[in-house]
Amino acid sequence: MSSMSPTPAESSPSRTAAVIPAAGRGVRLGPGTPKALRALGGTPMLIHAVRAMAASRAVSLVVVVAPPDGAPEVKNLIDGHALPERTDYVIVPGGATRQESVKLGLDALPDDVSVVLVHDAARPLVPVETVDAVIEAVRDGAPAVVPALPLADTVKEVEPAEGGLPEPVLSTPVRARLRAVQTPQGFDRDTLVGAHERVAVDGEGATDDAGMVERLGSPVVVVPGHEEAFKVTRPLDLVLAEAVLARRRANDGF
Repeated sequence: MSSMSPTPAESSPSRTAAVIPAAGRGVRLGPGTPKALRALGGTPMLIHAVRAMAASRAVSLVVVVAPPDGAPEVKNLIDGHALPERTDYVIVPGGATRQESVKLGLDALPDDVSVVLVHDAARPLVPVETVDAVIEAVRDGAPAVVPALPLADTVKEVEPAEGGLPEPVLSTPVRARLRAVQTPQGFDRDTLVGAHERVAVDGEGATDDAGMVERLGSPVVVVPGHEEAFKVTRPLDLVLAEAVLARRRANDGF
């Protein structure tokens, strides 16, 4: 268990906070409840994600960025579930895009926070060991850190086609050089705030905060991710998440 090993909190007086943007609709899971509020094992995914961040003893604050008109609902949700008492929780209303929501979460951080995690609410089962590894890498001097896994599938770059037509292959990247990126992504606070102030992203905004840091020329490093930190996007992902959660409960007895 992680509580038996030294934690990043013991090596630095600076605080670490996690920002969880949870303002999205999650249209690929179908109509109904926003994705972050969908139940997983009888508990909303957002609560699992908050608990995953708070499980790290290095994380002293979790900022949940709610749908613009849903902050009271999310606050009631947080208040109604058992969460570690050593962690503070703040709920702020989000923006129209993920990038805006993360920025609003950053704006809510106290001055003494120097390490920031950004975590997808749709990755409810990330293990605490992964969270701690990201924090440690930032505290060791990396301005931006992402957990990632090697790809199991060969990837093709294609020319997108409309209407389900066959798509021409442009290239086949070398799979050994590719990684599938997960969250939480970790940052030196000033680096991430600077990226959000200076990098303008077209369309729906940034899908990856580390990508914004890359655009500024700052180094980004990868630490090993975990297969259970997958993103719950489609109905099949929810089935897999239920199976993982059931296995954990059987093994851990909670």
